[in-house]
Amino acid sequence: MKKQLVVVTGGSGFIAIHIILQLLQQGYAVRTTIRSEAKEAVVKEMLTNGGITDFSDLSFSLADLTSDDNWEETMAKATYVIHVASPTPKLNFKNESEMIRPAVDGVLRVLKAARDEGVKRVVLTSAYGAIFAGHKNRSTPYTEKDWTNLDAKNIHPYQKSKTMSEMAAWDFIKKEGHGLELATVNPVGVMGPVLSAKYSHSNVQIQEMLEGKIKALPKVDSGYVDVRDVASLHILAMTSDKANGERFLATTGETLSMMDVADILREAFPDYASKMPTKLIPNTVIKAAAVTNPKLRMIASIVGGYAETSNKKAKELLNWQPRSAKTAIIATAQSMIDLGIVK
Repeated sequence: MKKQLVVVTGGSGFIAIHIILQLLQQGYAVRTTIRSEAKEAVVKEMLTNGGITDFSDLSFSLADLTSDDNWEETMAKATYVIHVASPTPKLNFKNESEMIRPAVDGVLRVLKAARDEGVKRVVLTSAYGAIFAGHKNRSTPYTEKDWTNLDAKNIHPYQKSKTMSEMAAWDFIKKEGHGLELATVNPVGVMGPVLSAKYSHSNVQIQEMLEGKIKALPKVDSGYVDVRDVASLHILAMTSDKANGERFLATTGETLSMMDVADILREAFPDYASKMPTKLIPNTVIKAAAVTNPKLRMIASIVGGYAETSNKKAKELLNWQPRSAKTAIIATAQSMIDLGIVK
């Protein structure tokens, strides 16, 4: 019996590599896109660290979200597509369209190619950023029914890019999908085991805390979720009949401050406890500094904000059972220590 082929875009990414790992473990064939041939070795190294010994069901395709080249060949004979890749956010962009345009165009490129090659369903990795931004005086947990308010002031272009690219995807499916199915997964802060020292930078704050590089923390609350559970949710969204046409918030449903994260690390890793930050930075200080420092703008747009989320839908509809945020945070740090990433 021929194995079903799943295309996973952006194979060297933190979330994508865990999706590929689980797909191979579950008996699928995987074709993953990379932007340069050099990434092939990185992907294999991470999968080997994750326990994969046989690469006969894995193939690679060179494709870039900013170009039409090779997408048709990439999608050929695929049953499913999990679109995880997203253009890397620029910190020093001149105007926000530099972040928004590539994100929207990339999603549409993937969806068109998937539709034209007869793919059954695409699962899009969207983001919590497409849900929470621009809501004032919120007091009930965010759910999949919520969308970022693009008309609100001070929405960071990254959140806009995530929102507009997801909206473009749903619009495409409605108007020109011709039966192509779509589901989206919207993760909160993703933690969990890093599989290589060449890892994604989404967890750099954990590394910096362990190395004593962070002396004080902003008052930012966030949901957290383990990358292994984000991966399993993508696969449930790919295979379940109930998932077609649905969005799923990938969250444990817990909300932690950055100081809570530091406290978890302090307790779990006593050898590093003295390096952990104990001070908080007032919101006014962050906001003032962000005026001249573009790197702080994203943080400044969310300090002091409400961040409660609900995972009721993924649990009830797909029987998804995520690990705790604490488990995810400890796993991140442990993997970084084990791989010698923490100096």
